[in-house]
Amino acid sequence: MEENNTSADMQDNQSLDEQNSQELQTKKKRGGFTSKIGFVLAAAGSAVGLGNIWRFPYLAAKYGGGIFLLTYIVLAVTFGFVLMIAEIALGRKTGMSAINAFKKLNKKWAFLGVLCAIIPIIILPYYSVIGGWVGKYFFTYITGGGASAAGDNFFNAFITSPWQPLLFFFIFVSIVFVVVLFGVEKGVEKVSKFLMPALVLLTIGVTIYALTMPGSAEGIKYYLLPDFKKFSVKTVLAALGQLFYSMSLAMGIMITYGSYMKKQDKIESSVHQIEVFDTGIALLSGLMIIPAAYAFSGGNPETLGQGPGLMFVALPKVFANFGNVGGGILGALFFALVLFAALTSAISLMETVVSIVIDKFHLSRKKSSVIVYVGTLLLGIPSSLGFGVWSAVSVGGMTILDMFDFLSNSILMPIAALLTCVFIGYVVGCQNLTDEIELNGPFKFKKFFNVMIKYVCPICIAAILVTSILDAFGVFNI
Repeated sequence: MEENNTSADMQDNQSLDEQNSQELQTKKKRGGFTSKIGFVLAAAGSAVGLGNIWRFPYLAAKYGGGIFLLTYIVLAVTFGFVLMIAEIALGRKTGMSAINAFKKLNKKWAFLGVLCAIIPIIILPYYSVIGGWVGKYFFTYITGGGASAAGDNFFNAFITSPWQPLLFFFIFVSIVFVVVLFGVEKGVEKVSKFLMPALVLLTIGVTIYALTMPGSAEGIKYYLLPDFKKFSVKTVLAALGQLFYSMSLAMGIMITYGSYMKKQDKIESSVHQIEVFDTGIALLSGLMIIPAAYAFSGGNPETLGQGPGLMFVALPKVFANFGNVGGGILGALFFALVLFAALTSAISLMETVVSIVIDKFHLSRKKSSVIVYVGTLLLGIPSSLGFGVWSAVSVGGMTILDMFDFLSNSILMPIAALLTCVFIGYVVGCQNLTDEIELNGPFKFKKFFNVMIKYVCPICIAAILVTSILDAFGVFNI
């Protein structure tokens, strides 16, 4: 009997040693950040992307300017802070990407890891299509074609072309692939240390330039001074949806980056720094775009409320007012800035998916990166062609790209965020993560974190999720 027990113990120990060895090998393949500043800049680079420079200004313009800005800031320092710190702590505690992080703490909740893995897989291809659009505009301006970019039909002619969007989509994804292929330290961290400071400097420079335009003063007032008469449920919905998109929440990115974070680095202070970067760039992007569009249109609601086309359609017309030379320089600087932002976020998305493949299938970074690269190209083709050759294909009246955007941002991300709150608050317990956060000192907002995760966030996210879906399908108009 004792011999059997000894034999069983030896088998268990051997199995445990094999598991530990496999985890160690996987960790070596995954890599990690070498410093806190590297982590902060990479995470901020993920948060600061098209969501800030493209999406935030047009939503702010559409939903009342100052009142949208105020609503977003309130949500960022409450919901945003809590959800980001939870995801980073979860990643660092488990040392794994989203697909395995939840499973490691509770096997019954492995499905949540799968959900968080699916979201970046959906987002990366269509996000890269939009990144290709930005690349096209940047190329147009640096080659002296700024006047043509201001034409009424330029944007539509480009996205409906059978081959141009595919070409720039391919170039954009290939650049992202090369960065991710080099790994966390030599690729993601190194590039982020260059792109983020460059992005901040460009944002400040272009913003100052835009604010000196004649007629921009009224646009500044519209953007910075809240008009509470314009506050509505849609303002909150739009601001919270932007929060997920802008801060890279509920898509596995912050869990992945948290898994690369060193144990001696402070999570709480890092999150504060990331939020300052993210909200600061969003604020400056609004100052850069809205006053310029306001000055050009004279405050025309149709221009300010035209949505995604505000950057691609309205701004080139603004740049054209400065003549071929001045407008060309301003346009080139602006779209260089937007391209940098698009690249930093796309890098984080691809890195997250690559990390998922490494963790799930224990492949090398090179093989995982190639698989994700090819998959992104194949999945992005429908979104790229959805405005031209495949424009007849629609789902619920939405183009292919819009359908993927709605599925990921309006449905899957709120569901993932809601379930993450439930998982932390009621399944593994808040203490599980606050212990991780307090490895380097007291967690100043511990009580606030616990209340938000267990009560406020789940209720509000659930209400917003239901309202958003009902509104999208016209069940009732809010």
